[in-house]
Amino acid sequence: MAFRILSRVCTLSHGLKSSQTAFSALSSAGSLKVEHDRHNQRFTVTAGSSTADNECAVLKYRFTGEKEVDLMSTFVPETYRGHGVAALLSRAALDFVVEENLKAHVSCWYIKKYMKEQPQQKYKDFVIT
Repeated sequence: MAFRILSRVCTLSHGLKSSQTAFSALSSAGSLKVEHDRHNQRFTVTAGSSTADNECAVLKYRFTGEKEVDLMSTFVPETYRGHGVAALLSRAALDFVVEENLKAHVSCWYIKKYMKEQPQQKYKDFVIT
């Protein structure tokens, strides 16, 4: 039984190292791509070829009116944190708001932080406070 548990732990840690390696390779090459899933109202970044939700960084939004959205939340898997993935998602979502000439409520604490850190403040006219 101890062997089975140890074997499982080794398998899990190997899988974790593999996904970290895939992510590091993508981020260092600067080739992370944000996908906009309009049907499910979310932006995603996936490291490697995985499409499982637990391997995706996700920013969720919802329409609250005809030309209004609520930027509700961001989630980045722990293994991918600290690599600027949430910032990529935030930028994509805010650029979407600008391009579509929408107004946005920002419920997500991270997106609020991201906006404050942008020196050009190009998004502030599109945010409902």
